[in-house]
Amino acid sequence: MYLPPHDPHVDDPMRFKPLFRIHLMERKSATVECMYGHKGPHHGHIQIVKKDEFSTKCNQTDHHRMSGGRQEEFRTWLREEWGRTLEDIFHEHMQELILMKFIYTSQYDNCLTYRRIYLPPSHPDDLIKPGLFKGTYGSHGLEIVMLSFHGRRARGTKITGDPNIPAGQQTVEVDLRHRIQLPEAENLHNFNELSRVVLEVREQVRQEQQRQQEGAQEDSQDPAPPAGEPPAKEAAAGPAEGPAEGHQEPEGGSGAAAQQPTESGQPFVLPVGVSSRNEDYPRTCRMCFYGTGLIAGHGFTSPERTPGVFILFDDDRFGFIWLELKSFSLYSRVKATFQNADAPSPQAFDEMLKNIQSLTS
Repeated sequence: MYLPPHDPHVDDPMRFKPLFRIHLMERKSATVECMYGHKGPHHGHIQIVKKDEFSTKCNQTDHHRMSGGRQEEFRTWLREEWGRTLEDIFHEHMQELILMKFIYTSQYDNCLTYRRIYLPPSHPDDLIKPGLFKGTYGSHGLEIVMLSFHGRRARGTKITGDPNIPAGQQTVEVDLRHRIQLPEAENLHNFNELSRVVLEVREQVRQEQQRQQEGAQEDSQDPAPPAGEPPAKEAAAGPAEGPAEGHQEPEGGSGAAAQQPTESGQPFVLPVGVSSRNEDYPRTCRMCFYGTGLIAGHGFTSPERTPGVFILFDDDRFGFIWLELKSFSLYSRVKATFQNADAPSPQAFDEMLKNIQSLTS
């Protein structure tokens, strides 16, 4: 199991924890051993479910228990998972979320199902190299997010989840057609000014979507031309007619290819009132885009996408301001290398994203 570093140190390396092993014996036989708990390896079982999926089961779950009962298990888990003690956590809401996570994860420590995930395919025109990132999620601590590019959109998919948004869901979506110009330096601290800029872009996006829907409805209502006659819309188009229907050129060019980041950077500081788990965020950024973030109640109830700002800091770090939550998430690239993890095709990667999302929808 690869675990993120302790909150809020997103730049620290991932942590590694063995969960099971296959022990090869003489005469070509083998035993499966569960590595969970603090009493050493013990008997386990592996079952191949189907292609790209298998399950492990512990046959001696008493090895997972501690003499001090659940309280000792919780305190040990807290030290290992969060790098702190219960006395360190004064925020009541955070205590509640951590306890929920412990109860949920400890229910399944004896039987786990593994499904293959692919790393996202990369393209020369991508804003930055796609891949896995560690991100700060307030009281939930650090979580792993996969950044992938899909034409003029970027998506952040949760690989690890929490009681509000489970793994597999699209935590952030970035519209690469709509850059956001941050307020002037003297207004960077002003949350209302940033909010005004973002909401203006959101309205612009809404109007564009509405026009596209109306255009699609009109196309579907157009009568078919008589046999042998070409459709009216297929008249010869001269170069002065501009981009094709549905293709909208943002300022400075189209899509991510024309939005390559500049190395010079611009000043960046969080507006007053926006909370951040990590105050050690970069003070310059390359560019910003309009995006939406997924929020929900406990148990993934009443999910909704809310406006925000995607901030590109450098090749290995980006951020997201959740406007409605007045919160900031900082993401740092996972530097660990994974062998044989590349998707065999873009279609296989998209299919994998759909599958992991459907597991928790």
